[in-house]
This record gives sequence, C-alpha cells and structure tokens, in this order.
Amino acid sequence: MTAQYLRIPLGRAFVAEFPNGETRVRIEENVRGLDVFLVQSVCSPVDTSLMQLLIMIDAVKRASADRITAVIPYFGYARQEKKMVGREPISAKLVANILAVAGADRILTMDLHAPAIEGFFDIPVDHLRAAGLLAKQVQTLELEDAVVGSPDAGGVARAEDFSRRLGASDLFVVFKRRDTPDDVTPLHLVGDVTGRTAIIIDDIISTGQSLITAADSLLKEGAKEVHACAVHADFTQAVVDKLESSRISSVLVTDTIPIHKQRASSSKIKVCSTAQIFAETISRIHGHESVSALFS
Repeated sequence: MTAQYLRIPLGRAFVAEFPNGETRVRIEENVRGLDVFLVQSVCSPVDTSLMQLLIMIDAVKRASADRITAVIPYFGYARQEKKMVGREPISAKLVANILAVAGADRILTMDLHAPAIEGFFDIPVDHLRAAGLLAKQVQTLELEDAVVGSPDAGGVARAEDFSRRLGASDLFVVFKRRDTPDDVTPLHLVGDVTGRTAIIIDDIISTGQSLITAADSLLKEGAKEVHACAVHADFTQAVVDKLESSRISSVLVTDTIPIHKQRASSSKIKVCSTAQIFAETISRIHGHESVSALFS
C-alpha cells in the first residue's frame, strides 16, 4: 500500500530459509547509488523478522546503495527499554546498535513504546505518531460526552495528546498492579467517568488483559460505554476472543503489524491504514524536506 501511494513499484528481493533455518536473502534490483527504504515490522515471528531486516540491510549496503533507511512500523523489543531487576539486558538498545552496525543510515518508525528509545540510536530517527490518524477515525463515530484516558500511569502523556486532538476536556487514569501478563489488578481510578463515553488510548495491545481490566473498572464506576484505541496490534493467539467476549464496545488499531484475516474479521476490531502516512514521510525524507512539519 505504501508503494501504491508513492506510485512506485516494490523492489524485487528473494527471501527464504535454508534447510537449517538460516535466513537467505538476495536483492534482485540494481541499487547502486540509490536511496533505499527497507520496510519491515519487527513482529511475530520477532527474531525471524529482525534477522530478515538485518540481512537485507547488509545486502543492499554491499550492493553499494547510497543511503539505507530502515522503515520499522513496529519496533520489536521496544518494551525491553530498561532494566527492571539486576542482570537483565536492555534489549531495545542492543537492537538499535545492531541496526546501525548492519548498515542502516536512518530509522523511520511509529510510536515507540518509550520515546527515550530514540536516544539509543547514533543515527537519525524519524519517530511518527498515530494519534492524529486514530483521532480522525474516532471522530467519525460521533461519540457523545467522551472522556479520554490511559489504562496505566505511564500513558498519561499519550492520553493528553489524544484528548487534545479530539477536543475532549477531561482525562482519567486507571492505576493498576500487574503480577503477571494475565494477572492485572485495578487499584484506583482518577477522573470522573459517570454517565460518559470512555475512550482508552494505549500504544500496544498484546494479551488484552490490561485493556479489559481497565474497561471493567470504568464501567463499574459508571461509564456509559468503553471504546479502546491502540497503535500496535501485537495480538497473542487468544486476544481476539477475549476482546469479543469483553464489555468493550469497539477496538481501533492500526496496521503497523499485519493482522491475520481471521482476527481482522472480529466485529469489534477496526483497522486504520498507516500506508499514506509512511508514504508521505518517505517522500519527504527522500526529498530532504521537513518531517516534523508534517506530523506536528
């Protein structure tokens, strides 16, 4: 889709596996002296996706490309951006180092889990936000008396930005305790949602448990209905069934991660395309134009 918006054909490449499971890549285009953009989300299977991207970067670098931009709609390992306990790695920093060593000259990505990850790179990073795209889609629902909020304390800044784009005046935050990925306990709700339509905004949906727990807490506190928005649909196997059986009215996500057709057929899940945003940004990078002016 991104190539269609740019009105250029996709470059040809052969990507496969050797019998022992090693990734095999061959670039089937002349890229000498060209500005090359390699598009790959680092999503499931995460390690395979990452290795394919790294090897393709190396391949076009050795084929004498003039500049290589790694376009990574979903930056895998971004949730491992800090040490939680002793003797843990900072895997997001490691991936940033590997991409640069492989030969990437620039990174284009969307909604990093933590904005500080930009600082992990010693090469330029164009960090796009999907808030504007999601807000425009939510506006078409014409939800009455909406209040926007975050399912955890870490997403307050994201909720504030989203609320501003929607023109909503109030915010809420659901404070929680997470003992395991599937064991989330709501501790306290800050904000008034009584009789109002609550919109939860988050960056990633994985197991869906945090979202469902927050929605239940909001409805218990008197919310009329709950809708959810997230940028990255990093769905585990059971998440669609969980969302379908939950009390959440609708779930809006983007296509930074390819969504399986069976999961996309859910009556509650709606998908926004990011192709045009990435196409316009790629065009501006290639033409040495401002990117921040477009997405501010």
